[in-house]
Amino acid sequence: MTLVLLLASVSCARRADMRAGVGTETITPQEMPFWLSGYAARTAPASEVRQQLFAKALALEDAQGARSVIVTIDIIGIPRVLRNAIADDVERLHGLKPEALLLNCSHTHSGPAVRENLEVLFSFDDEEKAKTARYREFLRQRVVAAVGGALASLEPVNLSYGEGSAPFAINRRAQRLEAEDPSANPVRTVDHSVPVLRVERQDGGLLAVLFGYACHNTTLTAEFNAVAGDYAGYAQQEVQNANPGVTALFLMLCGGDQNPFPRSKEELAPQHGQTLARAVQEVLSKPGELEALSGGLRSALRFERLPFETHTRADFEQERNNENVYRKRRAEWVLGRMDKGDDLNAVEYPVQVLRLGERFGLVGLGGEVVVDYGLNIKQAYPGIRLVVAGYTNDVMCYIPNRRILKEGGYEADDSMMYYGQPGKFIPEVEDKVMGAVKAAMADVGFVR
Repeated sequence: MTLVLLLASVSCARRADMRAGVGTETITPQEMPFWLSGYAARTAPASEVRQQLFAKALALEDAQGARSVIVTIDIIGIPRVLRNAIADDVERLHGLKPEALLLNCSHTHSGPAVRENLEVLFSFDDEEKAKTARYREFLRQRVVAAVGGALASLEPVNLSYGEGSAPFAINRRAQRLEAEDPSANPVRTVDHSVPVLRVERQDGGLLAVLFGYACHNTTLTAEFNAVAGDYAGYAQQEVQNANPGVTALFLMLCGGDQNPFPRSKEELAPQHGQTLARAVQEVLSKPGELEALSGGLRSALRFERLPFETHTRADFEQERNNENVYRKRRAEWVLGRMDKGDDLNAVEYPVQVLRLGERFGLVGLGGEVVVDYGLNIKQAYPGIRLVVAGYTNDVMCYIPNRRILKEGGYEADDSMMYYGQPGKFIPEVEDKVMGAVKAAMADVGFVR
């Protein structure tokens, strides 16, 4: 009997090693019609809601009281100023340091516009500007509330990790390059892995599932002008339907140059969502094959300066006369920032790492990160279970690597116009991002 009690006590102690809580808030626009963000081809605001949108928070706390919170948001992206406001609120209300709060956006192109993200897409009048400003404040409050709900509901859990696979992401640059030159043999880099973090209550029931995929949420193209979460929204709902009472959270990984295939038919969004959900369910169905996670939490947040190619005020005074309305708007946006004294020579790029125990880490990179970064970062740390997410803490523009900068095209150059950035990055941008990742990894004790 004494031995049984001792073993039970050891088991309970092990199970209490980590606590977790979840919080969910609806972030669907309350004022309709509302402009959606992501496609320049849209000419009117959306008046219909096909899917509700959510901010979901997963809070973790280790045995020493260290905490981290991961927030997933069904939105195109957030600007740095909004991330800072949310982090300030969370620190004031809950004492959570900014480096321990990770905000990831699904990048659905059927979600509401958020000022000042992709500002050049729009020419809002004062009424629309006020409406989007109210939405941004609403979003801030809802994200903070989700974090508060997660921290208030902490309970003992077991954590485990596994990976599945889903096949529908393709390298869209390869498509484009072949269309331009049928004899081309473009790089077709993809990452079909589906990382899955299982959060299990003490009674064996599931509390939450955090999963990710490296692919644009653009199954629903510009002609579908209704609020929706795209494949990621459907996948989360499918996982929750299959596991009643569970909160499913989707992490957008490094999918900057990845598109779902096929797309542009409304029924394909739920189909891809079901495909992704099946991959998650397959991992969940084999708990004995998952790797148990335990140990302390550590977090780090660094900022790296990523310089643009040289530009002058005269360049944008000339561009202001361009017949392309988006180039004209970009020029006006850049000149306005110059007048305010903003630094337009570089962006301050966020790199975040959350570490759990000895062998698990979540890397959060800002911007629309191309798939090569995720693959290369995981390859650089072969002994560690790493999940590498883009679209985290600030979505300021695309983040191409050296190869894509050399090839040119949308992710390297043209997209900068829609983000209101002055031009291309210098070729060394890849080295700077990878160097910042290495430094942030070392901050939490991951050294290669």
